[in-house]
Amino acid sequence: MRDSRPGTGLLRALPWWLLLWLLAAALAIFANGPMPMYSTRTLGVAWEMWSRHEFWVPYINGAPYSQKVPLLFWLIHAGWFVFGVNDVWPRILELLIGAAQLVLAWILARRLFPQRPWVARATPWMLAALSFAFLFGLQIMYEVLLSVWVLGALLCLAPAPQRASPRWIGLAICLGLGLLTKGPVMALHVVFVWLLGPWWNGYARRERLRWYGLGLLAFAGGFAMLAAWVIPAIHIGGAAYANELLFKQTAGRVVEAFDHARPLWWYLPWLPAVLFPFVAWPRAWVAVASLRPPLENGLRFCIAWMAPVFVVFCLLSGKQTYYLIPELPAAMLLLACALARLRERGVARGFVFGPWPLAIGAFALAALLLSLPWLVASGRIDDPWLHDLSVRSAPFGVLYLLMGAWMLRRGGAQLRRIAAASLIGASAAYVLFALTLSPGFDLAPVSRLLARAQAQHRAVGNLDIYEGQFHFFGRLTQPIDRLYEGGVLQQWAHAHPDGLIVEYPSNLDPADLRYAVFVQPFRSVWLVVWDAPTLAALRRGETPPVPSHPPMLYPAGYWRYAKIAH
Repeated sequence: MRDSRPGTGLLRALPWWLLLWLLAAALAIFANGPMPMYSTRTLGVAWEMWSRHEFWVPYINGAPYSQKVPLLFWLIHAGWFVFGVNDVWPRILELLIGAAQLVLAWILARRLFPQRPWVARATPWMLAALSFAFLFGLQIMYEVLLSVWVLGALLCLAPAPQRASPRWIGLAICLGLGLLTKGPVMALHVVFVWLLGPWWNGYARRERLRWYGLGLLAFAGGFAMLAAWVIPAIHIGGAAYANELLFKQTAGRVVEAFDHARPLWWYLPWLPAVLFPFVAWPRAWVAVASLRPPLENGLRFCIAWMAPVFVVFCLLSGKQTYYLIPELPAAMLLLACALARLRERGVARGFVFGPWPLAIGAFALAALLLSLPWLVASGRIDDPWLHDLSVRSAPFGVLYLLMGAWMLRRGGAQLRRIAAASLIGASAAYVLFALTLSPGFDLAPVSRLLARAQAQHRAVGNLDIYEGQFHFFGRLTQPIDRLYEGGVLQQWAHAHPDGLIVEYPSNLDPADLRYAVFVQPFRSVWLVVWDAPTLAALRRGETPPVPSHPPMLYPAGYWRYAKIAH
């Protein structure tokens, strides 16, 4: 019977998956500032374009930036034009992009599986639950925005209730926007669904000539949008930029990657992390294993979208786990359909097929967090970060304990319990990280120090690869020189006697600490700023004069425990 209580229908109609995701993501993304290196690099490029008033060609550290196309930077600039330069708007933008991805996946599920409405109800919950995608989506990066355009393009190909033919103009526009977000890889995420159209689409089987002819025109239209940016960009950026953009960033990544080169099998051991929490749910394994022909068109669509792209990514030389994010909606659609089939058959029920492995994991994490204060107090752990973590760990331990018990609760809505627990758990873990460990990722203090140096016309050098991580926080307007050990360092220090050099040593000699200008732990190493002549003298084995001011130590609380401070 239908529940006739006032407001019940409205409550059921609310997209609770969207509200919960927005709350969890907002709590996490505003728990700390933009993180290096992904977010700081994106913001650094956007800031350089803004400060140079150069909105057509991306720039990083004073040079044209060929590795990325400009759409994400333009969206950041649009908010800055309204609200001024800040780091709040880019994070709100990421929330809006992530929400759009969930909504589009929900609409696509309704299109692909009209006879199984449960698939549309389950898909956004499942996509929101993926911890890897959630945590990566907190970064100001390109893949989640790319996923929005991929979903938009595939929605244009999928048949609508009142229209079997694709929306070719919409497909061309989404392709163009995706190409302006991440470059030619956008076409890879869509092309196999189009090429295999007759396998999953009745209209494509009946109208092959129109399907392939108009589809080819749509792809050409998308690339025309990219060309409308590329042609002026290479004219502005110059010959070196044109070579980097047109050749190194495409063929260079395909055949012999200049960056992120990995072996053929590299993605396979990462799949459990990418597909968590569902990889630890026995019912999900049973559902996928029970898929048998005949496969409905929606399932064929998901396979055509996901499987060929994964194979191609394995064959490409350059690999990163987040390259798979645009295919995660396909994986969740397929899993949701498999679970729907299992529900219809009424099999694989009971405790053994429930989320007990996830509950055990939650209990184990709770036990670790609850015991951490005792381990630190007893002296069994002597680490400054874990000292700070132990102060805040108990409430989070209680939270994971309650989530584990919640997942073992009998009754229906098992999928939503898993999804909600995973989303809350991932957000809580990120907040705990922000409260405890994020000072080791905070580049704002050192960026302000470098900004003051540049304002005094002092040169700044960086030992190691520089990825624009100081430019946005410091609002730097001058490049930072990239230095190398040996003669280059000595020559630069001689030419810039009042310059500063940033170094990232894995170990720091306590005897040298008194000579530094600024010291902080950074990720798994140290970040140290030196006066250029001081570092040059230390490299030559000489003893430089002790500065009149002690080094700035950041974060202050860390040095209560760090032995190096003594």
